[in-house]
Amino acid sequence: MQQVQFLLITGLSGAGKSNAVGFLEDLGYFCVDNLPPSFIPKFAEMCMQSEGKINRVALVSDIRGGEFFSQLFESLDQLENMGFEYEILFLEADDDALVRRFKETRRKHPLAEGGAISDSISREREMLSEIRGKADNVINTSALTPAQLKERIFDLYSPERREKNVYVTIISFGYKYSLPMDADLVFDVRFLPNPHYVEHLRSLPGHDQEVYNYLWKWSVTHKFFQKLVDLLEFLLPHYVKEGKSHLVIAVGCTGGRHRSVAVAEETARFLEDKGFRLSVEHRDLQKV
Repeated sequence: MQQVQFLLITGLSGAGKSNAVGFLEDLGYFCVDNLPPSFIPKFAEMCMQSEGKINRVALVSDIRGGEFFSQLFESLDQLENMGFEYEILFLEADDDALVRRFKETRRKHPLAEGGAISDSISREREMLSEIRGKADNVINTSALTPAQLKERIFDLYSPERREKNVYVTIISFGYKYSLPMDADLVFDVRFLPNPHYVEHLRSLPGHDQEVYNYLWKWSVTHKFFQKLVDLLEFLLPHYVKEGKSHLVIAVGCTGGRHRSVAVAEETARFLEDKGFRLSVEHRDLQKV
């Protein structure tokens, strides 16, 4: 029993659960989509009788199960009492990304009752808030291509890559567009000199060399960055020790175009040199 790995995939409609299932199948997981939660313990019994033929399982359970979804926590408790360990992967995306996806695919939201798509998304987000809080890993797919999502899934769940190490996502963002919901650590860099007020730098992105040179010519930037990496060097080994598999570091400035992007990129270079697996997302770089 202890050798069977159970992965529960849940999250918001339109956030990429179907893609995630396909990627997990590529990794050799036995995948079942839209499984009613009440069937989970019985499915576990079947795995026990498979004589090792089924040892990695990914189950998708979400609000498509209707009233059955309310039984999820009870079923997970039964699974644990049977001696199985499990992980929860929660997929989400920002509201504007979800609305765009539903419009592009012309699919109906599972909770749609004739109102706006955004209302259905809000209801679903509220309904899933408790299970999201219990998730081992949360992936926001708003800015991810299918290839990037596949890489993230492989980093988290590929047997070859699941060494006891933490996978780091660094997100730059603008405070005017709200905080990233899945951030574990947030660093505010609005106190740094702002390239927005330098005319020839205003239109350039934060990863442009001219913007980088401008920011790093100030001693306050050097002092802050040294304190930042000192803190990360202290924290990350402790996260690894506690078994955390995914850490989201958010770096924010006013608009998410200059300072946060530059600091996020430099932080990524530092952590890569230290051997950490990571990805970088600039959430608000293209926004005006």
